[in-house]
Amino acid sequence: MAPEVLQIPHGNEMFEGYRAAFEKYGFSPAVKSRGFLFISGQVGARPDGSAPEDVAGQSEWALKRIKELLRIAGLDLSDLVDVTSYHVDIEETLSDFMEVKQRFIKSPFPAWSIIGISGLSRPELKVEIKAVAALRE
Repeated sequence: MAPEVLQIPHGNEMFEGYRAAFEKYGFSPAVKSRGFLFISGQVGARPDGSAPEDVAGQSEWALKRIKELLRIAGLDLSDLVDVTSYHVDIEETLSDFMEVKQRFIKSPFPAWSIIGISGLSRPELKVEIKAVAALRE
């Protein structure tokens, strides 16, 4: 089966403002391939592109974006199998991230790598999350 780009319906409130970025930077928000959905890194920005100042708010928006991509694919957060999150200032921000993560992600937990980094695509961004989900048969 050839890879298939997940089609986001026109008018989708969460992603409509990002369509130009997908083209400009040459990436897909998610791709189905070989029984999995590969989700590109999602930052903690609101649908209008602005980012909350706090890490908890950014973490919530990043997870909401992942949740919406999963919904479009007919999946939910329980279908996640592998997640990687990237954190600016990890020593100061990880506890706030973990509180939000615990609200969204329930047992059985996916594999998860948490990586501290020096920066993301915009200076105000502090969290980015990429994920892989198993497609349902």
